[in-house]
Amino acid sequence: MEQRFARESRCFKTSRIFPTDVNNHNTLFGGKLMSYIDDIASIAAHKHCRRSVVTASTDSVDFLYPIHTSDSVCLESFVTWTGKSSMEVFVKVVTEDLKTGERKIAATSFLTFVALDDNKVPVEVPQVVPETEEETKLHESAPQRAEMRRIRRVESKKLAGFFTMKYPWE
Repeated sequence: MEQRFARESRCFKTSRIFPTDVNNHNTLFGGKLMSYIDDIASIAAHKHCRRSVVTASTDSVDFLYPIHTSDSVCLESFVTWTGKSSMEVFVKVVTEDLKTGERKIAATSFLTFVALDDNKVPVEVPQVVPETEEETKLHESAPQRAEMRRIRRVESKKLAGFFTMKYPWE
């Protein structure tokens, strides 16, 4: 089976926070950050498998600190674990106050992507090989997150079967 190092998928994106990016609390709108996260994570997944990918799930987004207009935000992503055709991608969001230089981890996120062939059929991906302490910790704890995803997916499908698809006026 083909293997790739986690570092081969590593990506970075730095953005400035503008007044048009904030919510009514004058902090970065969560949806904007989630868009940045999905974007950078998809690039890491694509780099790992060198195939088209689709987001299978956004497993978690934990907002730890608010991000202000005086800040920049730097996102770092890499593949932490692989299944047969799926890849878990970790995204770390670091905010930096551009006036003081103070940096904080503002958010963390895990997403799952599936690699597709030219016919949009899931295809096998290379296994990921961690090297750093951070990569190894995330890789070792990935099977537990994968099991939680599996359980949540089963529960989501059950719940979806309960919901109606009728329009409110029907």
